[in-house]
Amino acid sequence: MEIKASLNNLRMSPRKARLVVDVVRKARTSKALDQLAFLNKKATFPIAELLKSAIANAVNNYDLDKDNLYIKSIRVDEGKTLKRWMPKAHGRATVIRKRACHIEIILGENKDSGAKKAKVQKLEAPVKLENLLNTKETPTPKKVAKVDPKPIKKSEEVVEDKTETLEAGRHGHAKIEGKTHTKGFSSRIFRRKSG
Repeated sequence: MEIKASLNNLRMSPRKARLVVDVVRKARTSKALDQLAFLNKKATFPIAELLKSAIANAVNNYDLDKDNLYIKSIRVDEGKTLKRWMPKAHGRATVIRKRACHIEIILGENKDSGAKKAKVQKLEAPVKLENLLNTKETPTPKKVAKVDPKPIKKSEEVVEDKTETLEAGRHGHAKIEGKTHTKGFSSRIFRRKSG
């Protein structure tokens, strides 16, 4: 019996997380939680929370005893790396890599307790489809408010000419307007002759 839990995109370097993971690998869950409580590393809190989540999965979904569990495998994979820039000497920009990691934990049982399947919850609909099909009466809908159909009047607005020209905006940026403009950078570009 294997119980899984995973933590994705933890904003921490995988190397730093692996220092903590190597301490608790193959340990009993109670002993691993005790060790994580006294380790002076930043990665101990998220790993301890992930371990507690895996234990809760085992207890609630599979009816297993939490004292009968151990960490079968725990793995730290590299996640997405965010790239940021920092100015350095001679006008250069150097990359700062903000790394992330994915942690996956699998718990196993020390002694097989015989629990093999997860709890199955039976959900029943209040009205079954078979009952509706077998009855000859069709369900009557609730009263619907009557709406007087009124003809929709079209607005008598003057339709403007849809030819759009580029107008030079503030600081020389071209922007689309519905009117012509003879000044600016964009009008000079489009008046040039090719060749």
